[in-house]
Amino acid sequence: MTRISPRYLLQFDEPAGYLDFARFGPPSHAVLDTTASLLDASTKAGPSTVDDLMRQETRAKAAAARLSGSDTDHTVLLPHTSLGLFQAAFNAPGGEALVSASEFPANTYPWARAEQAGRLTVRRLPLGNVTADAVKAALTPETSLVSVSAVDFRTGYRADLAAIREVAGDRLLVVDGIQGFGVTEAPWEVADVLVVGGQKWLRAGWGTGFAVLSDRALERMEPILSGWTGARDPGLFDDEIHPADDTAAAWSISNLSPITSGAFAAALELVEEAGVVAIAGRITERVGELEEVVKSLGGEVVSAVERRAGILAFTLPGHAAEQVGSALADAGIAATVRPEHVRLSPHASTPASAAEQVRSALGRLKKPAFVSSGGPVVPSVASGDLLTALVPAVHALAAMLGPGNEVLLHDLSRLPDSIVAIAGDLTGRTVGGPMTDLLLGLVRRGTTQDLTNYETHGPDGRAIRSSTLFLRDADGVAIGCLCVNRLTDGAPKANGHEPETFPPDVDSLQRFLIGRAVTKAGIPVDLMKKRHKAAVVRELDEAGFFLIKDSVDHLAGELDVTRYTIYNYLNEIRGT
Repeated sequence: MTRISPRYLLQFDEPAGYLDFARFGPPSHAVLDTTASLLDASTKAGPSTVDDLMRQETRAKAAAARLSGSDTDHTVLLPHTSLGLFQAAFNAPGGEALVSASEFPANTYPWARAEQAGRLTVRRLPLGNVTADAVKAALTPETSLVSVSAVDFRTGYRADLAAIREVAGDRLLVVDGIQGFGVTEAPWEVADVLVVGGQKWLRAGWGTGFAVLSDRALERMEPILSGWTGARDPGLFDDEIHPADDTAAAWSISNLSPITSGAFAAALELVEEAGVVAIAGRITERVGELEEVVKSLGGEVVSAVERRAGILAFTLPGHAAEQVGSALADAGIAATVRPEHVRLSPHASTPASAAEQVRSALGRLKKPAFVSSGGPVVPSVASGDLLTALVPAVHALAAMLGPGNEVLLHDLSRLPDSIVAIAGDLTGRTVGGPMTDLLLGLVRRGTTQDLTNYETHGPDGRAIRSSTLFLRDADGVAIGCLCVNRLTDGAPKANGHEPETFPPDVDSLQRFLIGRAVTKAGIPVDLMKKRHKAAVVRELDEAGFFLIKDSVDHLAGELDVTRYTIYNYLNEIRGT
C-alpha cells in the first residue's frame, strides 16, 4: 500500500462512496478554513485589508509554479480552464491548429470560435486516443499549434506528452491538464501552454485555475484577450492604453477573487505537502481495486489500462448505463453516467471499502435474470431502448408528485430482479430488487392489463394507493411496467385480491411465496404426502414462483424431494 500523510487524509470528509473526482473534487478542510478566514477578514475591512487579500494571488501563483516546474513570471491565475483555452486559441499565432475530435467541449469550442473569428484554421485529429503517432501523421507544414488533453475525460487515457512534444517539434503545444495535474506524474514542462482548473482533482472549488506559459508561447502569442490587469503598470491610471505585459500576466483580464485565490493556494499547498507521487500511487491502487470488482462481476473495462490516470470506465453486459448508475446511486455511490458507459474516479482519500460498496451495488444487478418456463426472456434492442429512455422520467415524475410518493420502473426481461429505476422509499426497495408477488402472478398468468388506483399496504402496514401500467413493444408484448405508489389515509381497503407484498430481495420473495403455499396446504412439510406437495407446487406455479431461475432446486430442498420430482409435479399440473 502506498504510504501517504495521515494529515492529508484527515483533510477530507467526503463519503466513502464518492467516486466522481473527474467531475468535481470535494474541497479540503484547509480550503474551507481559508475561505472562511478570508471572508471574515473582508467583513472587517480596514486600511490594509484589500492589499492583504490581494497577496493571496501571489501565494497561489507561487504554489502553481512550483508544482508545474515553472516560476511566477510564467504563471497566471484564471477562473477556469475554458478561459485559458480561449486565451490560447485567440492569442495563437495563426496558421493551423491540430485539435483532437474527441475532446471535452471545453477543448473544442475555443478553437472553433477562433476559427470563426478568422484567427486560425482548425484541423481535427481522428477519433481515438491522442498518441504521438496520430499527431505525427496529422501534422502539415501549416500546423503551428497542437492542442491535447493530458488525460482523456472519457477513458482516462494518459497522453504521452513527452513523445507528442518530440513529434510536434518547434510547434506550440497546448495542454489541458485538468484531469491529471496534481494526481499524476507528467512532464508538464514540455507544454508551451498548460491550462489547469482547480475544481476537480486539485479539490480547490469552482472559480480556481491557472495557466503556465513557456518562453516560446510568450514570444509567439499575441495577448489579444488581455485586460487592464494584464497591462504594464496596471496601477498607473493615466487615461492611456498600456501595452500588454511581457510575462504570463498579460493573460490577465481583471482581478480575481482573492478569497478563491487563497483557497486555491491552500489546495495546491496540500498537494505539495502530500506529494504527487504518493497521491498518484494511492489513486492507482484504488482504481485497480475497482477494476477487479468490475471484472469479477462480468463487467467490461472500456477505459485505458496501459496508460491510465484515475478514471475507470466500464459497462455491465445486459444492463444499460442508466440502470447501472441508478443502482450505484441507490447504494450511495457517486459516479458519472454517460450513454455508453459508467465512469468511476477515486482519489487518494477514497477508502478501500469503496470497492466493496461497488461490489455490493453491482452484485444486485448481476443476479440471475428472470427465466420463464419457455426459456430466457430476451428483449429486443428497441424494447431495451424504450425502458432505458424512461429511467430519467421515473425521478422526474417522483419529483413532480412530491413527498409521500414512490415511482418505479420494472424490466420484465430481468424478472424477478426487475426494478431498473426507483424514486421514493415507501416500500424500502432499491434498483435490482424484485417485483411484488401480485405483479409476478399477473405476469405468470399473462393477465398484463393495467391496474389503476387500487389500495394495498406497504411493508410497515400503512395504506398505499397504487397504479401499475404495462409498457408494450411494437407487437403489443408487455416488456415492462411503470408503477406509482402513494400514501393514503386510513386502513387499506379490499381490492379483490390478496394483500400485496413488497419483498426487498429475491430470497425474501421466495420465502414468502413458499410459506404462503405451505400455509394454504394446511399441513407441515414433514407430514405432507404427495398430494400435499403437488398442491404446493400448483400454488407456486400460479404465483409465478418458477419464473425465478433455480427455483426448482430451491423448492426441492424445502420439500425434501429431488428436483426431478418437482419437474414431474409440474408436468402433471401443466399436462405436459
